[in-house]
Amino acid sequence: MASNRSENLMKLAERLRVYNSPCNHPLGTSSNTMSTQILHQNESVPKKQELGIDPITSSSRRSLPNRAAVLVCLFEDQQGHFRVILTKRASTLSSYSGEVALPGGKVEEGDANDIETALREAEEEIGLDRSLVDVVAILESFTAKKGIIVIPVVGILWDRNAFKPLINTAEVAAIFDAPLEMFLKDENRREQEVGDEYVIHFFDHETQNEKYIIWALTAAILIKAASIVYQRLPDFQERRPRFWNRSRQ
Repeated sequence: MASNRSENLMKLAERLRVYNSPCNHPLGTSSNTMSTQILHQNESVPKKQELGIDPITSSSRRSLPNRAAVLVCLFEDQQGHFRVILTKRASTLSSYSGEVALPGGKVEEGDANDIETALREAEEEIGLDRSLVDVVAILESFTAKKGIIVIPVVGILWDRNAFKPLINTAEVAAIFDAPLEMFLKDENRREQEVGDEYVIHFFDHETQNEKYIIWALTAAILIKAASIVYQRLPDFQERRPRFWNRSRQ
């Protein structure tokens, strides 16, 4: 019910609903250009990118086995800080085993759009009932190193206490959350330069006596989401890999 929704989350949801995803801009955007994008995110969303309408038709989606969607699920803690839900992938998985990830996965034939993919995967992986999540934005796509196009879907979890995790142990080893603003700060951040081409960021996070490393594409998506939510640039230079920008969907 609206009466149970915090003012901060409602304001954030209202702002994100009209976020204009800069899909036509390269990920290696200059600071000045990105500042302009952040400051102008209240522009109207073009009709072809209205929330819930996939610019790719259902028939086209079936021919895209390398398309995936992840859920950037945000909620507010008791101190009024925005936090994001994350998972640690099961060690038995054939790809990215044991790594930290956002809930999500590849498109399946029955999925109507990217929102459906992200919500279905979150429900299958961690038992997050889609009725608890209010989807408010779709961010620019990223292309993973293996050629998979990843669409970040941003959703608001109005009541964290209503979410009772049910972990699918075949896919997920653990579920936890982290402060979203962490991905804009230098604290707890490490980086690895790959030649002169790009930098991979690592964020160290400890919670409930467990240590997690959030890095690579997952970190990049959260840096982007945090920049939009807090309307500011990170305290460090990103220098993203060019291959993350191989496709704009």
